[in-house]
Amino acid sequence: MAVRQVASIHFKNFVSKAWSPIDPDETRKIPEGDKSMVRENILGFVTQLPPLLRAQLGESIKTLILADYPEQWPSLLHWVTHNMESQDQIFGALYVLRILSRKYEFKSEEERIPLYQIVEECFPRLLNIFSTLVQIANPPIEVADLIKLICKIFWSSIYLEIPKQLFEPNIFNAWIVLFLNLLERPVPLEGQPSDPDARKAWGWWKVKKWITHILNRLYSRFADMKVHKPESKAFAQMFQKNYAGKILGCHLQLLNAIRTGGYLPDRVINLILQYLTNSLTKNSMYQLMQPQIDIILFEIIFPLMCFNDNDQMLWDEDPHEYVRKGYDIIEDLYSPRTAAMDFVSELVRKRGKGNLQKFIQFIVEIFMRYNEASIEVKPYRQKDGALLAIGTLCDRLKQTDPYKAELERMLVQHVFPEFSSHVGHLRAKAAWVAGQYAHITFSDQDNFRKAMHCVISGLRDPELPVRVDSVFALRSFVEACKDLDEIRPILPQLLDEFFKLMGEVENEDLVFTLETIVDRFGEEMAPYALGLCQSLAAAFWRCMASSEADDEIEDSGALAAVGCLRALSTILESISSLPHLFIQIEPTLLPILRRMLTSDGQDVYEEVLEIVSYLTFYSPTISLDMWSLWPLMMEALNDWAIDFFENILVPLDNYISRGTEHFVSCKDPDYQQSLWKGLSSVMTDQNMEDSDIVPAPKLIEVFFQNCKGQVDHWVEPYLRLTIDRLRRAEKPYLKSLLVQVTVQLLYAGYVLCFVRYYITKIMIIYFHIL
Repeated sequence: MAVRQVASIHFKNFVSKAWSPIDPDETRKIPEGDKSMVRENILGFVTQLPPLLRAQLGESIKTLILADYPEQWPSLLHWVTHNMESQDQIFGALYVLRILSRKYEFKSEEERIPLYQIVEECFPRLLNIFSTLVQIANPPIEVADLIKLICKIFWSSIYLEIPKQLFEPNIFNAWIVLFLNLLERPVPLEGQPSDPDARKAWGWWKVKKWITHILNRLYSRFADMKVHKPESKAFAQMFQKNYAGKILGCHLQLLNAIRTGGYLPDRVINLILQYLTNSLTKNSMYQLMQPQIDIILFEIIFPLMCFNDNDQMLWDEDPHEYVRKGYDIIEDLYSPRTAAMDFVSELVRKRGKGNLQKFIQFIVEIFMRYNEASIEVKPYRQKDGALLAIGTLCDRLKQTDPYKAELERMLVQHVFPEFSSHVGHLRAKAAWVAGQYAHITFSDQDNFRKAMHCVISGLRDPELPVRVDSVFALRSFVEACKDLDEIRPILPQLLDEFFKLMGEVENEDLVFTLETIVDRFGEEMAPYALGLCQSLAAAFWRCMASSEADDEIEDSGALAAVGCLRALSTILESISSLPHLFIQIEPTLLPILRRMLTSDGQDVYEEVLEIVSYLTFYSPTISLDMWSLWPLMMEALNDWAIDFFENILVPLDNYISRGTEHFVSCKDPDYQQSLWKGLSSVMTDQNMEDSDIVPAPKLIEVFFQNCKGQVDHWVEPYLRLTIDRLRRAEKPYLKSLLVQVTVQLLYAGYVLCFVRYYITKIMIIYFHIL
């Protein structure tokens, strides 16, 4: 098996690179005869291979379909439809049809035309297969795998636009009836894994997830009649009338499992709650929900907001992962707790009358029971959920009578005591809630000070999640603090805790808080600037290393890396009046700049250029090390960075205007020649829009204004270049810039006595412009 797996991976990688190479001159092209042989034989292996190898083969088939269908592979659709008729080939046909339909999932209407033929040819057969599978008594897990493929095919086919074939009421009804049948039907008990991770990935739960996904998509597309094309309004009305309520009822029935201690995968809960949340805005749907709203709110939604066994296990066993999941945007998209918070927020926003009051009363009762209970039986997890609810509703409560007048008292009575709780997750939640309300008007400033100092103390908490939530909350207190003398005496200790925490976690919010502190204290940060930059640079490299090593955390690592760069810019701005500090900081930042000014830094290029701009503008002089960055920027501009030309202009201006002598005299590298190569390439490129090259004439002006009398040999080439581009200019702003450059160069040319050669051409162009 190992040898076969290596072979399948090698084949996949070879096909990915060589089947349709990006570079037309790529030498490793596959001859057309070999391609035909592959297309004729590859599909037959789908059903013959075990899942591990099939996944690699599927990637190869995907490459072929993306490149060749339908033009070079017209027989593919016939192969699919033919094999859908053969019972022992159904899996292979559906597997390939899934890949084929996915090609068009995000395509525009014009590009989706081949999909409509696929639907026309395959969906009648697909519906028959689906119906047959649903009717099987005591189905084995292989049936779930087939149904899951059918759901994925349907999802890809309807994601952007519903094919007109499905607008036919009887056909659409047949699909929905089957979806609802499966959604209402209990999953088989036999064969269900006991391991939590294996359980949520089990085929029958995956079927529930995909059906819920599909129904949510249909509802989000057809819930609002105002956004529809005329031809689909009748379908939307039919969907609202006949199906939206049935789906809601089915979802509520599924959620009942939570009340009775049953199991639902987190993703299914999340999707169902999204459907309920979207339903709150429609009167007809809310009327269906209203009789059960108390059950939904107090027996389903609120328990999901409470700290649970999984939270405790993660808190104890892997606090770093607990922190990552708590601050990960992607995790939020799939989290039942986040979906529950969204439901509560939308409920009080859209249906606040009555619901807000009874929900707050419910929270108050939890607070009272907690306060009255002995320490052994206090409902700690319910208190955690109640605090989460109060924090979630902060914007609403700040604006609503009578609650806004009671917020300070609520904090003092029910939040402040938890700062000293022996339960770690309550200390963390207290810090988070305090941060949510840091901007309210405190009648007693001692309460503000107490909250802020409790949050600052949380930075030294033995539990990592408490420290991170305290950092998050501190940002709000620093923003809201009117008297910085409250923080100033402890600023060194505060920054020490930041340095320690930055060495432990990659958290974007930590960097945001640091930015806020730097912004508020300005030049007072000077004594700490070098240490801060060193810590941020180290954090940046850790973020880069983790995102490169683990694809699953690539997004969060990249976000934290961007945050580090932004914080570095904030620090450099705060010490802009202290040039000597830039000399000390520069060696720390140079390795980052050298790496990220290449194509490796495309995602953070704007932030990196801002740092280069600060270093080249505020340093007493531009060092030779900083000059080594010039070729990197010009190489990027000539290759892939034209979209960043406006950003590149700033440091290039600094190099020329503040390092004129070195710019003019140095011949290795030759900066003048490098500039000419870049600007002439941009300005002669026929594919460049006027808006793309606006920085070019600005840079020419910078060049001649700062190097006057030292670069006379460049006047004629630049004059010729500018005149040629002026002929093609269409946008008034670019014309104006080019005219300014022309005038400047004409004056220089007059001094050099060759202006007469160009004056006639220029006058003709000027008259044409006028």
